[in-house]
Amino acid sequence: MQIIDLSLPLKGYGPEPDPPKIKYINHKMGALLLGLGALLCKGNSLVSHLKNFSLYLSGKYRLSAKDFPDKLGIALEEIKTDTHAGTHLDAPWHFGPTSEDKPAKTIGEIPLEWCYHDGVRLDLRHKKAGEVITVEEIKTAVEGINYRIKPDDIVLVMTGWDKFANSKQYLNHPGMSAEATLWLISQGVKIIGIDTFGFDRGWAAMFDDYIKTKDKKYLWPAHFVGRAKEYCHIEKMANLDKIPQPYGFKVICFPINIEKAGAGWVRAVAIIG
Repeated sequence: MQIIDLSLPLKGYGPEPDPPKIKYINHKMGALLLGLGALLCKGNSLVSHLKNFSLYLSGKYRLSAKDFPDKLGIALEEIKTDTHAGTHLDAPWHFGPTSEDKPAKTIGEIPLEWCYHDGVRLDLRHKKAGEVITVEEIKTAVEGINYRIKPDDIVLVMTGWDKFANSKQYLNHPGMSAEATLWLISQGVKIIGIDTFGFDRGWAAMFDDYIKTKDKKYLWPAHFVGRAKEYCHIEKMANLDKIPQPYGFKVICFPINIEKAGAGWVRAVAIIG
């Protein structure tokens, strides 16, 4: 069995408009925080906390680095970010408050059965910056691998744009059209993944077309399909080219369960064999 990582790391640098802020706490500082944490966990009243703090200051109730093996505690990280940083799954709630005239599912309401199914990879690497992936191109890609999309397949759209993940070019990517998205949903697909910054084409391309025409159809059309037809998509995937075949593999993409959220980070993988 071979497991292929299809996810980008959550990192505090790169072309993200709002990159995560990650504070790394080393083992020495971790020892101090463990000591303070133990202090706060003892008792639950203000009086007990004041008493414990006085004992801490006096050294009678204190943990420090010297009390740990090798004078080292544990390392940990503090992260401030949004749910759309790194590889993540967008739930229907992200697209709008309703889907198919029912309350839209949040990330914690997504059936987990959707997130473990047969995978299909479609090669759209010929698409250029800012271009739309049409329904005809999706159909041609499916025909090209001699495959028939079946219900619950997890479809992965490979553009190769993950190779730009550390440059500004990453933000100027091709993206799915509403028609292509609707066609895949009509085949019974619940989850579509793509290796670009966003599921629709780059923000600048959409915005430019809207300013020229004032036509709202240019603004996140594939996202807003989710108001009429229920589906999820995964953004910022990676390494789709490392999957050795276009189908005949499994995809696992369970999202983190964040209460009332429209998206959740995911460690997506392909399983071969």
